[in-house]
Amino acid sequence: MPLYEHVFISRQDLSSTQAEGLIEHFGTVLSDNGGNVIDSEYWGVKTMAYKINKNRKGHYAFLKTDAPAPAVQEMERLMRLHDDVMRILTIKVDEHVEGPSVQMQKRDERAERRERR
Repeated sequence: MPLYEHVFISRQDLSSTQAEGLIEHFGTVLSDNGGNVIDSEYWGVKTMAYKINKNRKGHYAFLKTDAPAPAVQEMERLMRLHDDVMRILTIKVDEHVEGPSVQMQKRDERAERRERR
């Protein structure tokens, strides 16, 4: 099955447990349609570059999945219909990177970052 990475932003006025509940909800949607969630991360509340639906901040979540295309399409359809989800991004990848994503790594572990002067 194809491998996908999904990032979605939910509204800032949700609690973190509600935002993490959205991750579980969309993971079960994939499972019900023949896919599975390999890894999921809750990145927390982050400030966005511009306002989306009058919101300056949002809860960011990241999913690594292994699912057929119809399961991903159904999950995206439900994300677009959900009132709490503001933006979604789905990318098809050749393979998943092991370990935590760049957002979850400590600043010391980022090897490619330049030194500040």
